[in-house]
Amino acid sequence: MKASHIRKLIKPIDSAYSEMFSGRVYRVGEGAVSVRNHSGEAEHTVIGVHGFLENHCYFTQTYDAPTTELILLTCSNYHIPVNGVTPETPEWEVPIKHLEGTIEYDACILNQALTNLPSTRNVRIHGHSRGGAVILEAIKQRPELYEDAEVVLEAPALPQGKIHPLVSTILEPVSHGMWPWLIRLINSAPSSTYGQTFFGKMNPRKKQLLSKLFYATRDHLTIVRNIENLLEWMSRTHTDIYRHVRHGTFLIPGVDHILDRPAMLASARQSPTTMRIIETQAPSHFVTLDSKEWLPGFESLPAAAQN
Repeated sequence: MKASHIRKLIKPIDSAYSEMFSGRVYRVGEGAVSVRNHSGEAEHTVIGVHGFLENHCYFTQTYDAPTTELILLTCSNYHIPVNGVTPETPEWEVPIKHLEGTIEYDACILNQALTNLPSTRNVRIHGHSRGGAVILEAIKQRPELYEDAEVVLEAPALPQGKIHPLVSTILEPVSHGMWPWLIRLINSAPSSTYGQTFFGKMNPRKKQLLSKLFYATRDHLTIVRNIENLLEWMSRTHTDIYRHVRHGTFLIPGVDHILDRPAMLASARQSPTTMRIIETQAPSHFVTLDSKEWLPGFESLPAAAQN
């Protein structure tokens, strides 16, 4: 990448979205892990891994039960979307050798969180979109950590997957130097001009979370690196990665204009039979923001994962 492009791309992006958060936030490398306070005794632990240009608030209303311990990843070089909490550096943090902004780096953050934070044995790891790829890469890195964990892959980026042709058409002509300009253009356009196409029918929570997408990362370079690494990861990662996934669910949207649905389904069908595929009627890539009805209940965990 040209030095002049890199200079343009590393200009900081100010944070534009945060919510009140009650709990602790741990810095892990160039990312973070937040643990929400829960009022009841924790019966389940959910670790949420957000997608490209999203933030951890994607999961906060989906998992709001007082008995759910919610642990939320902030991927590398993304803004931490919390008010009122000072991040701390945990004594268990281990240096990460991968390049930040990649699926491999964020998988290491997830594995450190899973190793050190859950206080229950009923653990669900829920990833949306790119977050699905982060989970699969984390399992590939440390399969032994996931033997009893349940995995929910929502509209996931998968091995041998593809982005939607519409998104390819937009990305193809964009050189590195054009990114800052393109993002300014998108941010100045009313979201209604492109929102319906990519985001489907809006509701208040979707509007709230998706209106500030291009402010999620700390710089433009992370956006470029996320995209290039994701495309490369999908093409080079083989579906034999699924053999390490013991229990879980693929949540496939009815309509998806971000990732290529047929390629997603074809990949999911390569997994061993322990993974369920739920083809939802969700009208967009954002399945659980459209409706929580498709999310499997905790009681659907296999007996082996419950003792």
